Amino acid sequence: MIYTVDNLSFSYDSAHILDGISMDIEKGSFYGILGPNGCGKTTFLDLLIRHKKPDSGRISFSGTNILKISRKRLARKIALVSQNFYINFPYTARQVVIMGRYPYISRFSSPSSEDLSRVDSIMKKTGVDRLSDNFITELSGGERQRVVFARALVQDTEVIILDEATSNLDIRHTIDLLDIVKNRVDQKKLTAISVFQDINLAARYCDRLIFLRNGNIVAKGKTEEMINQGLIQKVFDVDSQIRFEPLYNASQVIFKKGHHDIH
Repeated sequence: MIYTVDNLSFSYDSAHILDGISMDIEKGSFYGILGPNGCGKTTFLDLLIRHKKPDSGRISFSGTNILKISRKRLARKIALVSQNFYINFPYTARQVVIMGRYPYISRFSSPSSEDLSRVDSIMKKTGVDRLSDNFITELSGGERQRVVFARALVQDTEVIILDEATSNLDIRHTIDLLDIVKNRVDQKKLTAISVFQDINLAARYCDRLIFLRNGNIVAKGKTEEMINQGLIQKVFDVDSQIRFEPLYNASQVIFKKGHHDIH
């Protein structure tokens, strides 16, 4: 197991966000985390990358308590693409991507030719090479998101965590990004953990799904077992129909029209 989460709880002041979460996360799988707004999805990711410390419980990463792993070592193991990346200093896009190599560069040293070659290769693969000399402060939200994704790939980590990482992207770039992640999961045994708002994207790309509601795990398991009308009703309070889409080799959800009147 790459992660073992044992009885994890977290609160903001008196508000319980996560309550007794336990699960194993296997190496080399693509996990999707879904649930209604405010159910604790992003907080759970923050705990997995040690941005936050749990009130109780424990997270083990490759068998070691994550709180005992140095941040620099974690940066060589785990990369994050967050929903909102903000930087107000005018770095170029290429300089931002180079930051993904910092965990491997000694203090006061410069990136090696190998580091820079890696940066150029990833920027070309992700289609942000044309933005190389543009200032990050002048890019659109979607362009910025793609640069941050390239930076995460340049880190060469075992785990990539996506916090609604496609929220600012059009559908073409969303598919491009998720295709790259899925290929790395399948070919290089990368572990991907992603928060999704779009259940159909999650069903198309993920090997396993985790459903949260009110800070608790409602269900977790193989994607094909998780996409069912009863569970979607229980988690999201919406009626749906499920159909298998041969093009994706995955089930897809069709939501029924609501009956709410707006006065």
